[in-house]
Amino acid sequence: MLQGQGAKIADAVRQIGVTQQTFYRWRREYGGMRRD
Repeated sequence: MLQGQGAKIADAVRQIGVTQQTFYRWRREYGGMRRD
């Protein structure tokens, strides 16, 4: 959501309290999932 608002990934992950490595791992694992 923060990315959709124009935040850089580094800033967005810092705000939610995770590392960039964790973010990219989540994106790789769950990136294909869509909301119903």
